[in-house]
Amino acid sequence: MSAPAQRQLDPVVASVIDKHEDEKAKKGLDSDDDDALFEELEKDDDLSGLREKRMQELHEELSRAKAMKNEGLGQYTEAATEKEVLDFTTATKYSIVHFFHPDFRRCKIMDVHLEKLAEKHFDTKIARINVEKAPFLVERLKVRILPCVMSFIDGKQVDKLEGFEMLGNTDDFPIAALENHLIRSGVFQRAKTTDKTTVRGIFNRAPEQSDDDDDWD
Repeated sequence: MSAPAQRQLDPVVASVIDKHEDEKAKKGLDSDDDDALFEELEKDDDLSGLREKRMQELHEELSRAKAMKNEGLGQYTEAATEKEVLDFTTATKYSIVHFFHPDFRRCKIMDVHLEKLAEKHFDTKIARINVEKAPFLVERLKVRILPCVMSFIDGKQVDKLEGFEMLGNTDDFPIAALENHLIRSGVFQRAKTTDKTTVRGIFNRAPEQSDDDDDWD
């Protein structure tokens, strides 16, 4: 059964939720530390005005986030079979599949960004599958260029991102460029990252150089 559509949050509550997640990441805390951090958030000046209503919504959203993460959302996972991909794309309201090849450098760059985004966009199931293990889906979905990131809503494909052309055609594109593209596709609901870092130098190659690994077929 599909997950319910993500409800729109009060903008102030949304900003506090995002601040909360960033704080947990900085301190290396897990979901079990929500109560302690929530006490700090209760003192936040951003919640002044309509305080009771906003605090209730904040409590509900933190509880929902914790429940969804306990179900395995909020993690970047790897599907072992094509059936797994078909199962979660049809059973999850919002889902993203990265078709990758382990030897392709740009696929590794995409992995870095998707792993970070998965932690924040826990309403969306994000996973990857090795193209060599998915010949049927590769043919059916016409995967021709890697990395290939496909977005699904209610099991229907709504976006296909091939290579880095739509991200500035550079290996050093910021994570926000990918996040904004996925927001436009509808598979993400709003921006949740202020991370300006890129993967410059991670794979020991200048970002200006083109990648010969894009063509899969």
